[in-house]
Amino acid sequence: MRLRTRALAALAALTVSFGLANGTASADDKPAGSPGDIVTFAPTSFHPLPGQPTNTKAWRITYRSTTAKGAPNVVSGTVIVPQDGRTGPRPLVTYAVGTVGLGDQCAPSAGFPLGTTLEANLIQQLTLRGWAVAVTDYEGLGTPGDHTYAVGRAEGHAVLDAARAAQRLPVSGLSRKSPVGLMGYSQGGQATSWAAELHDSYAPELDVRGTATGGVPADLLKTAEFNNGNIGAGLVLMSAAGHNAAYPELRLDQYLNAKGRSYVDFMKKHCVAVNTVAGLFKRISDVTVRNPLQDADWQRALRASDLGTRAPGHPVYLYHGVIDELIPYSVGKQLRADWCAKGADVQWKSLPLGEHVLGAVTESIPAANWLADRFAGKPTRGNC
Repeated sequence: MRLRTRALAALAALTVSFGLANGTASADDKPAGSPGDIVTFAPTSFHPLPGQPTNTKAWRITYRSTTAKGAPNVVSGTVIVPQDGRTGPRPLVTYAVGTVGLGDQCAPSAGFPLGTTLEANLIQQLTLRGWAVAVTDYEGLGTPGDHTYAVGRAEGHAVLDAARAAQRLPVSGLSRKSPVGLMGYSQGGQATSWAAELHDSYAPELDVRGTATGGVPADLLKTAEFNNGNIGAGLVLMSAAGHNAAYPELRLDQYLNAKGRSYVDFMKKHCVAVNTVAGLFKRISDVTVRNPLQDADWQRALRASDLGTRAPGHPVYLYHGVIDELIPYSVGKQLRADWCAKGADVQWKSLPLGEHVLGAVTESIPAANWLADRFAGKPTRGNC
């Protein structure tokens, strides 16, 4: 109970030293070049709170993945395996964290050894079930280049390839027979939802049993409009920077005024708590000479991250807070409607008192219980 309380306190405070370990090894038992191939791996540690023991082994990895444009890239992440004496294939959850920031020091892999990655408390709930967990840092967060924040396709690739990489990591004890679950909330919900939609075409060999995803920004234009001048205004500017990183031809600098350029430079160096405060209640007009959201090229780029255009080929547990102050509840409802219309197996849960961060915390155990039923082969109860 103390752990859960401390996790809630840490996450609520948010409102929502990067360094490779010594002895980095390269995995040369597989030919390079395929998504999910390990590039490097090194021992690290997993601590939900500073110094807290977890009875796990962990490795920081870099692995091959794919950009939003389909080009090969390298992404970093962490593989965490319980040391419980279990033999044979164990479930593997590829977990996508919510917004952490744009600076490399914000990457989950940088915070796990220090006990400063906020969602580590939620991830520990999974390792305590005996599940292995692969946590992507996403493209450009912990590796060279800028973080492609909120670019859905790149995130989906990174999530699926993290599962592949965990299975291919020679020291993990995992195998390609491990049943896989996808889990994430907020930006992580966008990433896991994209992974769910891409699974059949991009990584069909993964035995994905289900996706648990919540607080999903399934429509970035509507989400941006909702946050313009609101509490999440800083996230809008972060998303603009992320899309500019993925699509440099958008030329974000041409739209920003001096204040906007200063904010973007600042945000690229800091993590979400600072960036959110820096951007509080700013309007797009405060930081631009003209609004990129009214530009056809920007609209196309943002629409390319829309979800609901294809049905996941496995069951989905989708949840959203009615009073979510960052991601409109209507956006979550529309994703449910779109998936249901395409024949997806969706179990939808509306959280009547759920604002954004509280939704992540309170629904973490029910979402994990739902995944446990999928790993156990129990029938689903879709409610489209």
